Amino acid sequence: MEFKDYYKILGVDKKASQEEISKAFKKLARKYHPDLNPDDPSAENKFKEVNEAYEVLKDPEKRKHYDALGPGWQHGQDFKPPPGYEDVRFDFRSTGAQDFDMGGFSDFFETIFGGFGRQRGDFREAGARTSRGFRADPFSGAGFSARGQDVEAALELTLEDAYHGGKKNITLQEQVIGADGWPDFQTKTLNVNVPAGIKDGSKIRLSGQGSPGSGTGRAGDLFLKVKIVPHPLFKIDGNNIIYDLPLAPWEAALGAKVRVPTLEGGVEMNIPAGISSGQKMRIKGKGLGRGTGKGDQLVRIMIKAPRKLSDEEKELWTKISEVSSFNPRE
Repeated sequence: MEFKDYYKILGVDKKASQEEISKAFKKLARKYHPDLNPDDPSAENKFKEVNEAYEVLKDPEKRKHYDALGPGWQHGQDFKPPPGYEDVRFDFRSTGAQDFDMGGFSDFFETIFGGFGRQRGDFREAGARTSRGFRADPFSGAGFSARGQDVEAALELTLEDAYHGGKKNITLQEQVIGADGWPDFQTKTLNVNVPAGIKDGSKIRLSGQGSPGSGTGRAGDLFLKVKIVPHPLFKIDGNNIIYDLPLAPWEAALGAKVRVPTLEGGVEMNIPAGISSGQKMRIKGKGLGRGTGKGDQLVRIMIKAPRKLSDEEKELWTKISEVSSFNPRE
């Protein structure tokens, strides 16, 4: 029986970390995957060897058991198990995965880890057994079904787009596994239906537009997180929209009718006499959200005093100050 040097097969040192072993396995699995090497009949055997080596070295208990065979063995040498090895069996508990046989692994593996091959396997790490008798790698569709990962991306909207909603085309860069087995990027354009009144930070879910699944597994979902870009006129406060309305002192004192912009066009507002800076007036239903949760537009009064006065204006303001009993600090 031929001795299998699993470290040599993966091209790693015997002191390699679990991360180094995992990286080496993924690289070789891509290189020798049978689906990517249809014209190379030896690729399947090499893939089986790589998969078998990883099956042992990724598991600390099996790796320790393998290392106990001693450091003197060389790859390809005839191997005779030490006394007692025929009675060693690995009994790993199932985590609810499917049954599989060990037909794809070598006699060497069966001799050293024979009991493991007759248990139920946990496929969370490396996939399921295929019709060829080897374990599929995590990035292959051969005999393995796994749902693709969910993906989140930012969706920038103007305040007008968020308020009115409607169709919007977006272009994204999507990571995929290319024909050569290596990660690649492709451009994807999607038509998104933006709900009217959507708020900053909300998420739009596009089913099946996330990362592709493995094998027959369905793709994950794409979540678009809404980011409303700053607006030159309006600010956002929860579901409410705030507009700062500048008023002249005499408008605030005497009252006025002023045209105020909203996201649905301008409206006329009656400003009551005696209003103060910082007070808010409300225009119902002109905010974000929908239904009973729909917000309002708040009009915040900002009284502005003139910076330059003509002689006549200065004289009039002086007269007002002399005759007025108003004290804003009381």
